[in-house]
Amino acid sequence: MNTQTILQRLCPELSNEEITKIAVETGFSKRAEKKIKSEDFLSFFCQESIKGTVSYNDLAAKISCEKDCSASRQAYFYRIKEETVEFLKQILGVVMKHRTKLSQIDEIIVQNKFKRILIQDSTIIRLPQKLYDIYSGVKNAQSTLCNARIQGIYDLIAGEFISFSIDPYSCNDLKVAHDINVKPGDLILRDRGYFVISAIEKMKDNGADSIMRYKHKTTFYDPISKNEIDLLKRLKQCGSLDITVVAGNEKDTKLRIIATPVPEEVVNIRRMKAKKEAKKRTCSYELLQLFQWNIFITTIEDDCFSAEQAYLLYSLRWRIESIFKTWKSNFNFNKIHNVSELQLRVLLNARFIMITLLYQRLYTPIEKNIIRKTNKHLSLMKFMRFISGNLEQFTKIFFSKDRSEDAFEIILRYCTFDKRKRNCFNQVVMDIVKELT
Repeated sequence: MNTQTILQRLCPELSNEEITKIAVETGFSKRAEKKIKSEDFLSFFCQESIKGTVSYNDLAAKISCEKDCSASRQAYFYRIKEETVEFLKQILGVVMKHRTKLSQIDEIIVQNKFKRILIQDSTIIRLPQKLYDIYSGVKNAQSTLCNARIQGIYDLIAGEFISFSIDPYSCNDLKVAHDINVKPGDLILRDRGYFVISAIEKMKDNGADSIMRYKHKTTFYDPISKNEIDLLKRLKQCGSLDITVVAGNEKDTKLRIIATPVPEEVVNIRRMKAKKEAKKRTCSYELLQLFQWNIFITTIEDDCFSAEQAYLLYSLRWRIESIFKTWKSNFNFNKIHNVSELQLRVLLNARFIMITLLYQRLYTPIEKNIIRKTNKHLSLMKFMRFISGNLEQFTKIFFSKDRSEDAFEIILRYCTFDKRKRNCFNQVVMDIVKELT
C-alpha cells in the first residue's frame, strides 16, 4: 500500500477526481498535470508534514521511488504558492465536513440536551525569528522570540475538529472571542481569556449556551434594581451562589453566576500562581479573596442544571489541552526550521489535514469500538504517540479485511489505560453525557 492510499483510505471522499477538481478551482493546477499530480503532492506532503519541516529533496525522492516520478526538488519548491494554501484549506474543509458516522455518537446527539459541546482554546508555537514582523512574539533588549498562536475548536461529543486558524501572537483570545460559528443546541466551553459579554450574548441569540470562568473586574447588576453587585461581599455572606444577574453596557445581558467554595490547598496554589505571574505587580486583595471559590458564568437558565454539573462540564475543557499536548509531543510542532511565511502556512495546513484525519478516522472509531467490546478506554496520548511512529505499518493492517482484528489487538494491548482507581477522561465524558441524557 502506498502513502497516497493511506490518505485516501482515511478519507474516501478524497478521490483523485475530487482532488484534481479542487486543485483546478483553487489555481493549484493551471494546466494538464504531467509529472507532479495534485493527488500525489497532497498525499505525500501531508504525511511528511507531521514529521517536521518538509524537505523538498526528501519529498521528491520519496515520490520518485513510489510513483516513478522524476520531478526535481526545485519543481516541488515552485509548487509552494498562495494557491497551494487555498488548495489545502479546501481539502481541510472536505475532511472536516465528512465526519465518521458512528451510531453511538448520533444516538447521543439525538438524546442529549446539547447537540455539540465545543471547546475552544489556543496554543503557542515557536517560529523562526525572521517571521517576527508578521507573527510578532516577545522582544526585549537581550532577545527576540517569534511565536504564532493556533486557535482550535473541537466538538467533544463527535470527537472532531470544527476549525483551525493560524494567527499572530498578538492576536490573543480576547480578539477572536466573536469568531466562532455556533448552531442552536451548542454548548461552548471557554476559559476567561475569551470572556466578552457581547460575544456571550451573540452566542445566546444564535441558540447556543456557554460556560466560562469568571473574569475579574467584570461588573454585574441586579436584574430588578440594576444596582451593581458586590460579588465578594455576596460570596462572604452566603458561602456559595447560584443567582441570575445582568451585565453589559445596557445592563440587559442575562447571565447566571454559579460559585462554590474550594479546598484551602487549592486556594493557596491559586494565590501562589497569581503572585508568580504578577511578578513585580501586586495582586489586589479582592482577587486573592475570590480565589476561595470556583466561579462560573453561564447562560443556562434551567433550574435542574446544578452547580456540580456546571463544574463537571467545564472540566471537559481539559480535553483540548491534552490535544495540544499531543500535537507538540508527537507531531513535531517544535520542528519548524527557517521557512518563509508562505511555506509555514502550507506546512501547518497540511499538518491540520493529517491531524484531523487521525482523530476522526482512527482515534474516535477505534475508541468507540474498544469501549463497546472490552469496556476499556483508549489513551489519547499513547495512541497518538504510537501512530506518529507507525502510521504506514498500522494502516496497512487496519484497512486490511484479513488483519483488521490484529490492528484492534495491537491498540488494545499498547494504547489503552491501565486499571486504576480514578476514572480516565473518556470515562468522565461518558458519565457526564449519560447524566445529561
